[in-house]
Amino acid sequence: MTSPIEFPALVIGLMSGTSADGVDAALIRTDGLNHVEPMMGTHVRYSDELRRDILALMKGNGDAEAVAQALTEVHARAVEELMGQANLHRDDVALIGFHGQTTKHEPEKGSTTQIGNAQWLADRTGIPVVFDFRSNDMKHGGQGAPLVPLYHAALASGLEKPVMVVNIGGVANITWMGLDGSIEAMDCGPGNALIDDWMGTHTGARCDTNGLAAKRGITNEAVVKDFLRNAFFVQNRARSLDRNHFKVSMVEGMNMEDGAATLTAITAAAIGWSARAMPELPKQLLITGGGRHNPIMMRMIAERSAIPTAPVEKVNWQGDMLEAEAFGYLAVRSVRGLPLSLPSTTGVREPVSGGVLFNPSK
Repeated sequence: MTSPIEFPALVIGLMSGTSADGVDAALIRTDGLNHVEPMMGTHVRYSDELRRDILALMKGNGDAEAVAQALTEVHARAVEELMGQANLHRDDVALIGFHGQTTKHEPEKGSTTQIGNAQWLADRTGIPVVFDFRSNDMKHGGQGAPLVPLYHAALASGLEKPVMVVNIGGVANITWMGLDGSIEAMDCGPGNALIDDWMGTHTGARCDTNGLAAKRGITNEAVVKDFLRNAFFVQNRARSLDRNHFKVSMVEGMNMEDGAATLTAITAAAIGWSARAMPELPKQLLITGGGRHNPIMMRMIAERSAIPTAPVEKVNWQGDMLEAEAFGYLAVRSVRGLPLSLPSTTGVREPVSGGVLFNPSK
C-alpha cells in the first residue's frame, strides 16, 4: 500500500482480545517507526448477551454476520467516545487500526478468522480503516500471531536488555528483546481464558477478580507438571494459539478455589518456561493485559520464573491500552508498506506487511 498521509499522524487503534470482554480504543501519534506517542484511551464493555454470542461463535455456534455487525457497532461507539474525550474531529484522525474479534485461530491449518465490518466502520466514522492484519502473514508461512512485538520493540528502545514483555489476555504471549536488537515472540500458553471459563461455570463471574478464588485454593502441582509436558511446548518457538487450544477439563473434579489456583499456576508456569526458552534470560518481565491486575497471578509468575516481575506501568506504558495502541501503530505500518511480522515473531518466511485499507464510501 502507499499513502499520501503525512507522518507522524494521529491514529486510533482498536482491540478486542480473546477474553471477549469489550473494546479498547487508543489514540496515538506515530510514524510507524520510532516515533511513538501514546496519548489516551477508553474501554467500552460488551454486553453480557454479546459476549455470550461471541464465545458461542468461537465454538462454531451462532450467526457470524449478525455478531460481527453488533460488535462493530461497539467499536464505532468506542471510537466516538474516544474522539469526544480528545475533542477531535474525524479529519484530525488519519487512520483506524481495526483488529476485529478473533473467533477461530488454526495456524496448523493456515487459517485465522477475525470478524468485523470494516467498510461499515469506515463509513460510520468517516475515517479510513485498516483491517485483516493477519491473513497475509499466514499466506507467507506465518502463524498470524503474535503481531504486537514490533510495537513492543519501538516502545522498549530505551530499556535495558534483554527484556521480555508478557501480554496476558485470553491467551498469553511474549516478546523477548535482546541486546543486539533481536526479537523473539510467541503465544506461550493460556492466559486468562481458562480461569474465566472456570469462574463462569462455577460462579457466573466473568473472571477471578483480584485472584481471590485462587488465593483461597491449593495448587495441584502434579497437574501443572503434566501440563508442561504438552506437545505445544516442544514446537518451534514461532507459534500461536487459539483461545480454546487448552481445555479446562484438566482441573475437572477440583473445587472452585483449587481449580482457580491450579489454572493460575498453569499460566504462570508457561510464562516461566517461555522465559527460560529464550536465547538469554531476560533481566525483567514487564506484564501487560488483564492478567497484571491479578496479584496472585503476578506473584506466581515471579515465583515460577525467578525473574523480577512488574506491570508495564513501571516503565510508564499504558497497560490497559497497549494492544489497542499497537494496532494503531500497525495500521500506519500497513499503509506505508512496512513489515508487520518477522520470521522470529510469527514464523513467516520473510518480513511481510499486511492489512487491507477500507476508505469511507461517502
